[in-house]
Amino acid sequence: MHPLVKLAKEAIEKFIIDGVIIDPPDELLKDYKNVRKGVFVTLHKGKELRGCIGTYLPTKRNILEEIIYNAISAATQDPRFPPVSPEELKYITYSVDVLEPPEPVRDIKELDPKKFGVIVSKGFRRGLLLPDIEGVDTVEEQLRIAKLKAGISPYDDDVDIYKFRVTRYY
Repeated sequence: MHPLVKLAKEAIEKFIIDGVIIDPPDELLKDYKNVRKGVFVTLHKGKELRGCIGTYLPTKRNILEEIIYNAISAATQDPRFPPVSPEELKYITYSVDVLEPPEPVRDIKELDPKKFGVIVSKGFRRGLLLPDIEGVDTVEEQLRIAKLKAGISPYDDDVDIYKFRVTRYY
């Protein structure tokens, strides 16, 4: 398990079992103290999604804090699911996506749902979809889902589109 994924797992377990928000461990701070990036933490129970929360731009002092807070949110605040229970912890698998800054898309031919995540926005509405999601094989499907997440009609093509790369850790 990658150290960033281990951090997400430890943050969730400590919070769910003891109600404590952990501090970033010293052994990771030496490498990541000054790294600021957006991060998504995704939880699966078996093959089913169990939670996914993140930030596409950094909101904390460093990536370690970003992971800790987004991990706890994925386990307890994802509106699609009840909070993860202590009994479920042994069945949860984790991944951490570290996002590169989003870039504007001028032509949808620039997109590839296996390689890039997308952000669609219109006014104050914004939807994001990570790349390489099982069952999302076309640009059209990726944009349709991102629009729906934003509350934008899937037929509305008057939207701003951004792409981003991720490094996914397991």
